[in-house]
Amino acid sequence: MRAYSDAYLGDVVENQGKLFDFVAQSYPESDTVDFINTYMKSKTRKNIDEAMAYVNTMDAKELWKYFSDTENYNLKNGKSLGGFMPDWIGEFYAYYQWYYDIPSAEVVKKIPVNFLEKAYYGLHDLDLDLAVKKVGEV
Repeated sequence: MRAYSDAYLGDVVENQGKLFDFVAQSYPESDTVDFINTYMKSKTRKNIDEAMAYVNTMDAKELWKYFSDTENYNLKNGKSLGGFMPDWIGEFYAYYQWYYDIPSAEVVKKIPVNFLEKAYYGLHDLDLDLAVKKVGEV
């Protein structure tokens, strides 16, 4: 059984990837990893895990505003992730959460961002489903 209907899956995966990329590109002096960790453990992401349609269908910019306002989140100064990595990490986490039906807060504990940073070059060219299965086997 998956986390929620696959009708939402494409939107959630795409929008989370775009959200992570939007934050990394729009705020290059901010800590993208802190944002990702905070977001994955947030009530906003929990609502997505639980298939709250209102949140599941938001685009990246709407999701950023909703998250920032709802969680009262402010970015921390630090290093931004570059290239296509933030988008891929966002997509990976969204698909992994859906595929294994575990809370997003647990996903980021089980598979830390720094692991995905290191694994990115070996995994990002794979089909997302295959990358998730390979990491899930470990």
